[in-house]
Amino acid sequence: MAHPKSRISKQRKRKRRTHKKATAPQIAICKNTGEAHLYHRAYWSEGSMFYKGKVVIQAAEEV
Repeated sequence: MAHPKSRISKQRKRKRRTHKKATAPQIAICKNTGEAHLYHRAYWSEGSMFYKGKVVIQAAEEV
C-alpha cells in the first residue's frame, strides 16, 4: 500500500479544509407572481410554469 512520505499535521489539514463549505442558494422573487425561486430556473406557480416572469407552460383548463 502507498504511504505518505510525511504525516500531515491536523493544523495543516484543517487550514486547507476551511474553504470547503456549503453556501446558501441565491433566491429571487418574481415581480409578476411574487413567488420565490432559484435564479435561472423555471418554477411552478398556480399550476403554470414560469421562467423570467413569462409563462412557459400554461395551466391545464378544468372542464
